[in-house]
Amino acid sequence: MGTLAHLAQTGNNWQHEELPTSSQPHMDWLVADNYWTGRLLFQRGLAAVYLVAFIVARNQFRALLGAHGLMPIPAYLARTRFRRSPSLFQLRYSDGLFAAVTWIGMALAALTVVGVTESLPLAASAIIWLLLWVLYLSIVNVGQTWYSFGWESLLLEAGFLAVFLGNASTPPPLLVLFLIRWLLFRLEFGAGLIKMRGDSCWRDLTCLYYHHETQPMPGPLSWYFHHLPKPLHRVEVAANHVTQLVVPFGLFFPAPISGIAAALIIVTQLWLVISGNFSWLNWTAIVLALSALPDEWLGALVPTQATELHATPTVWIGVSIALTCTVAVLSYWPVRNMLGHSQVMNASFNQLHLVNTYGAFGHVTRQRFEVIIQGTSDAHISPDTTWQEYEFKGKPGELRRWPRQFAPYHLRLDWLMWFAGISAHYAHPWFTRLLEKLLRNDRATLKLLRHNPFPDQPPRYVRARLYEYHFTTRAERRATGAWWKRELVGQFAPVVALADSRSE
Repeated sequence: MGTLAHLAQTGNNWQHEELPTSSQPHMDWLVADNYWTGRLLFQRGLAAVYLVAFIVARNQFRALLGAHGLMPIPAYLARTRFRRSPSLFQLRYSDGLFAAVTWIGMALAALTVVGVTESLPLAASAIIWLLLWVLYLSIVNVGQTWYSFGWESLLLEAGFLAVFLGNASTPPPLLVLFLIRWLLFRLEFGAGLIKMRGDSCWRDLTCLYYHHETQPMPGPLSWYFHHLPKPLHRVEVAANHVTQLVVPFGLFFPAPISGIAAALIIVTQLWLVISGNFSWLNWTAIVLALSALPDEWLGALVPTQATELHATPTVWIGVSIALTCTVAVLSYWPVRNMLGHSQVMNASFNQLHLVNTYGAFGHVTRQRFEVIIQGTSDAHISPDTTWQEYEFKGKPGELRRWPRQFAPYHLRLDWLMWFAGISAHYAHPWFTRLLEKLLRNDRATLKLLRHNPFPDQPPRYVRARLYEYHFTTRAERRATGAWWKRELVGQFAPVVALADSRSE
């Protein structure tokens, strides 16, 4: 290569221009000379996802995982060895230490979002990315059920690759960019396979007749998506199959085919963003795809300012080669899973969450069941008892409340409540503790809720009932102003008072 398409960063401005290469001539083939902008957009975007993830952990850990939470970390650590769940908290745990980890993670992620990390020397930049990965891995590996979602492993896998991407003054490493595309391929192709092998509605193109209504946490536009014409729903499903089963192969072709494939994935992911709340799953996929867009496509969108290139150290190129070999070996298990007859989705094959398998909605529920928690201050229970409902931030409850957009922020309790509505098995063992916390007006727990009907004094009794929810029709929406309608199915948890609750 006689020149490198150079993109460097100073402050918040980036430059794309032709500069003489300072890379070793015999290793020029390991340099991706047309992906400076995509590399830096990937780094900034992934740091933003990290920032959100640490904020979520900071805001919710005391109620969910703290020493007195629904699933306390100390109790988990007492029965789990480091080898099974490597984490800094294996050395020592306290709620204060957990909070400190989240604050450090937020600070490092914020510095990376604004470009400080990429302006540091290569080794220092890599150390910051490695710290982000270690800190979040330490949280995920003690997070138990609350951190059992595929986007946790996705963030960790992408975050580990980011350690080796270099800083703004070194050329983007071709092998690491290839590994990012391999991750994006597995994310999309695995999701496509699990659908085709799973629910028959994906094969007959009818899944979207139900999905927008029954997804874990509908967004503000989900009602409108649900009421699109059914022929359009079928087109959406068919387009999804193309995007997940065909388009990902284009990522491994030369530009512009790879860029077109990445752009199609970004458009599809944005469609998913506006139709529901899926934490940072869609945003991470978008960030991954940005790294595959060539500089000439992005140059017009990014302000520029020049700076000098530095050669990539030979040892760093050797590290990239070693990383590629490691990922190749670890890819055996995800590939075997994708090609096997009993494909599992969102699984990690090692405790470090490297080179995972992904997939979502292999089965689409046809009915939406919601667990509604109610309380009363009445001294005695009778047919005339007045029950008041607790309102959650994201999951459906009050019928006239318009669904909100929370993603990429993740409401962990709301998501687990959706699973509890599918089967009481998913509510074990935390649901009984949740009722007990409500009977005590536990401050940390109440922060996870939108509305506490007993702000001055805890309720005497609480119970949980199961309702079937449906979106209203257009006519019902105009007549009542409600987004939802519901029908009582039965009891989910019996009436309990504080003396009756049991901590499992």
